[in-house]
Amino acid sequence: MNKLLHTAALVSTLVAALASAPAWAQTAAVKVEGAWARASVQGQKATGAFMRLTAQDGARLVRAESPVAGVTEVHEMKMEGDIMKMRAVPALDLPAGKAVELRPGGYHVMLMDLKAPLAKDSVVPLTLVFQDAKGVESQLSLRVPVATAAPGGAPAGSMAHGHKH
Repeated sequence: MNKLLHTAALVSTLVAALASAPAWAQTAAVKVEGAWARASVQGQKATGAFMRLTAQDGARLVRAESPVAGVTEVHEMKMEGDIMKMRAVPALDLPAGKAVELRPGGYHVMLMDLKAPLAKDSVVPLTLVFQDAKGVESQLSLRVPVATAAPGGAPAGSMAHGHKH
């Protein structure tokens, strides 16, 4: 009986641990940490999702998908002269063992044509599609928390400040 109770306690602890970490996920190839999406307001048609990606053997982030948006793309923001420009990128290289930050003002997942506002403290589904060196694709499904600031960070600035697509 004690062995059965110990096994049940171990299983429930494992289930609780897995359920308490929805923003961290891992496949054999890519680890995702610190994922979050910026909350939006009524009438706002776009927002971003951010995270840290580490590919064990190197990979490329080739696509992102979410049912909360009509269009989901991987974007890059960078300064060109004195103008901040944002554009979709066909793929984002993830060098082997090196963390790549998706953050406000840099690479990020852009959620456009939002179907409804993303409310603070809600969770949105997001699927990342990776391609390995052999061209084999794998998907990673996440449940990303919605917040007004990065986990443990200061409020992030707005992405809507005069950049061009």
